[in-house]
Amino acid sequence: MNTPTTRTEEIDEAGPDVVAPRHTALAVLLVVGGALGLIAAFALTQDDITLLGNPTAHLGCMVSQRLQCGKNILSWQGRVFGFPNPLLGLMMFPAPIVVGMGLLGRVRFPAWFWLVFNAGMWFAIGFIAWLAYESIFSIGTLCPWCSLVYAVVIPMWLAVTVHNMVAGRFGAGLQGIGDLVRPWLLLITALLYVVILLLAQVKLNIVGSL
Repeated sequence: MNTPTTRTEEIDEAGPDVVAPRHTALAVLLVVGGALGLIAAFALTQDDITLLGNPTAHLGCMVSQRLQCGKNILSWQGRVFGFPNPLLGLMMFPAPIVVGMGLLGRVRFPAWFWLVFNAGMWFAIGFIAWLAYESIFSIGTLCPWCSLVYAVVIPMWLAVTVHNMVAGRFGAGLQGIGDLVRPWLLLITALLYVVILLLAQVKLNIVGSL
């Protein structure tokens, strides 16, 4: 007699034809997002090193007084943990690249791995939300390279969280919510982008400073 399987088991044990489309999209997002985040972190690290040698150096990210990264790098918010924030990016952005490549290779990560990975995404989204607020309302700039980090972390955090919800890793009660939210991930991501841009425009008048 066959024993009934839970929805989570069906998802985890389903054949390649079932899981490939959804996992492929997530994998590509993680690889591309991680790579772009790594590029931004590397660029910010280079700029940080440049400013160490010459605090008045003109950086490539300097578009205007309101659209730049120099003030962010030199601020205390740019060194929250006692070292430049971009070093965190250099350490953490390889993780989604590795996970994405693993998914493309049909690696089946255990549930605990997904939960730990998701916890890292929650840390990332919380940190960038705080940084975005501080940048716009305290430092008075919108950092171009930082904005690229915001742009990649938001969809990765949403996609990984909803992926875990649908798979039942947060409990069966959240599977339905995951199914409901999943078709709207692109729209939710776009809305969050718009919120950040509107706050920056209203507070800093980015367009007027160009």
